[in-house]
Amino acid sequence: MFKKFILFSTVIFLCLISFFLFQKKSTVLAPKIENKITQITDKVEEIKETVAPQPTKILENGLPDKHLIKTVFVPQSPEKNWDQPWQDACEEASLLTVDYYYKKIASADPQTIKNDLLKIFDFEKQQSFTHDVNIDQMAFIAQKYLGYSTKIIKNPTVEDIKIYISQNVPIIVPANGKTLYQENKHFKEGGPYYHNLVILGYDDNTQKFTVHDVGTQFGAYFKYSYSLLIESIHNFPSSLKKEDINQGDKKVLILLQSNHEIKN
Repeated sequence: MFKKFILFSTVIFLCLISFFLFQKKSTVLAPKIENKITQITDKVEEIKETVAPQPTKILENGLPDKHLIKTVFVPQSPEKNWDQPWQDACEEASLLTVDYYYKKIASADPQTIKNDLLKIFDFEKQQSFTHDVNIDQMAFIAQKYLGYSTKIIKNPTVEDIKIYISQNVPIIVPANGKTLYQENKHFKEGGPYYHNLVILGYDDNTQKFTVHDVGTQFGAYFKYSYSLLIESIHNFPSSLKKEDINQGDKKVLILLQSNHEIKN
């Protein structure tokens, strides 16, 4: 009887351990599975758009129902080294993304991107900037180092963003990476508190923005829903604490060439 009890207890124990390990493994794999499903879905949509593209429609407000700016992808860690300064280089990579677009740079190898980012870091050191650069500091870099005029839009709407994108003007977005993580499981540790990316397109049919998310190797032409991306927008908080990111103002940054006129 005692042997049967020991055997029964052992079986129950092993079952519990197996269940625990399965749950733990499922928790670890869930984000990866979700990412893979998203990638496959996006790929199917790309194939459909290539094989049988839907015609662009002009809406009553005069805007096309979709638009996409194509440009080279600039990862914030071009050599996949996540030590500083690369860990917090999303601001600089976003600025460089727009700079490459305006300069019509069709491709750039990791060494070129690294060198160009290092030059921006050097400029920031001369200004005594820290690793985390807010939107006003990014505007300063764009003006004084990259040579663009800038505009900061407060409390941007989907309509505001579409007006600029439809006229081939990329938009730099400071954001709460924890919020973005809801739709982008490529981020580590639930996403960064403070992050930056570049909006390049939109599609009213899917209600999604297309971005270059410089923070992951899978960030080229990544898609976020209108609602989530708008929700995520937050400038670096005045408290200088990343954890207070949701206290940051809702602002986005526009870089403009001297001859670029925007129709509102």
